[in-house]
Amino acid sequence: MIEFMTMAPTSGDSTFVGLGSNSTNLNSWTGTDENPERPPTVEYIEAIAKAAEAHGFSTLLLPTGAGCLDSLAVAAYLAARTTKLHLLFAARPGATSPAIFAKQLATINCWTHGRALPNIVTGGSPEELAAEGDFLDHDTRYERTREYIHLLKQLFTLPSVTYEGRFYRLENASLFPKPAQRPPIYFGGASDIAKEVAAKEADVYMMWGETFERMKERIEEMKQKAAHYGRTLRYSISFQVVLGETEKEAWEQADALVSHLSESAKRKKDELIQKGDSVGAKRLHELMKTSAERRFQIGPNLWAGLTQVLSGNSIALVGTPEQVADRLIEFIGLGFDYVLLRGFPHLETIEQVGTSVIPLVRERLRQTEVWI
Repeated sequence: MIEFMTMAPTSGDSTFVGLGSNSTNLNSWTGTDENPERPPTVEYIEAIAKAAEAHGFSTLLLPTGAGCLDSLAVAAYLAARTTKLHLLFAARPGATSPAIFAKQLATINCWTHGRALPNIVTGGSPEELAAEGDFLDHDTRYERTREYIHLLKQLFTLPSVTYEGRFYRLENASLFPKPAQRPPIYFGGASDIAKEVAAKEADVYMMWGETFERMKERIEEMKQKAAHYGRTLRYSISFQVVLGETEKEAWEQADALVSHLSESAKRKKDELIQKGDSVGAKRLHELMKTSAERRFQIGPNLWAGLTQVLSGNSIALVGTPEQVADRLIEFIGLGFDYVLLRGFPHLETIEQVGTSVIPLVRERLRQTEVWI
C-alpha cells in the first residue's frame, strides 16, 4: 500500500517564492530571506501536523538545516499533539553522535508507540556544515554516514554495542528505551557514494522527483545495487504540487508562485549551487537551466520553475487533481512505496492534496489491483 508523506515548513512558509530582498541570506527551503511571510510559529507547525493527519498523510518530514527549527524539538512537541502521524525527523551525523541520536529517537518512539522515524541527512553545503563545526569533504562525509547508520541499527537491536571504526568508538553502549521494532532508516543522496551507502545500509531510499525517464533509470540502478548486497529497499519520491480546477488555472497558479521572483534571489541560488556539493541539487538545477526556454516544463505536468530559487525538493506536478493523480500513478508504477507531496503555502496544499488527489490515487490503485 502506497503511503503519502508531507513536510513541515519549519523554516517558514509563503504564498510566493523568491521574493525580492537585499539580504545576504537565502533560505533554500522557502526561496525567501530570514523573514518569511508565515513564520514557523508553534501554532502554525501544529496546524500543519494536524492537517496532515486529518487529510490522509501517514508521515510528516521534519527537515534539518541552518534555516530550520531543530527537528528533535519539533518532533517532541508534535508527538504530544498528534495521535497517528509518523514523525520523520532528520539528523546530521556531523552534529549528533549515533548513541545520542538513538536515545533521542527511541524516547519519542516509545512515547508515541513507534511513530518516530529517523532520516539521516549527510548535508550538501560545505559552508553551512562548516558553521556547525563539520569540515569533512563530500565523500568522507558519506563514509561517516555509512558508519553512522550501521551503528544506529546495532543500537536499536543489540543488547550492547562495542565498536571502533574510522569515525566513531563506542564501548558497551546500550539503548534505553529499546524500540519494540527497529525503526526503518530513511536516507537520500544522488552521488555514487551516497547510492552505495543507501544500497548497503538504508531501508528507505529517498529521491527528489525528476523526469519520468530519469526516475526510471535511478530506481532500476538502485534495485541492482541493493541486490548486489542481497538487500531490497523501499523507495520514496518527492514533488511540489500546484493544483487548479483546470490545467490552465494550474499553470496560472504556478506562474503566480514565481511572479515576485527577484534577480537577486536567482543569483543567490546560482551561488548556492556553485559553492555546494550536493549532486542531487545540481541535477535539479541543470534540469531547470535546460528547460528555461520551455517555461521550465520538463514533461507532462512537470515543472522546474521553483528550482530557480529552491535547491532541494523543487520539481512540481502542475495540473488538475486528475492530472496530478495520473502522473503519480505513473511514477508509483516504477516501484515507489512512498510519495512526499508539498507546496506553497504548505497548509492549503496539504488540505487540497489530501482532499482531491490522495483519494483519486488510492481509488485508481485499488482498481488496478482488481484488474490484476
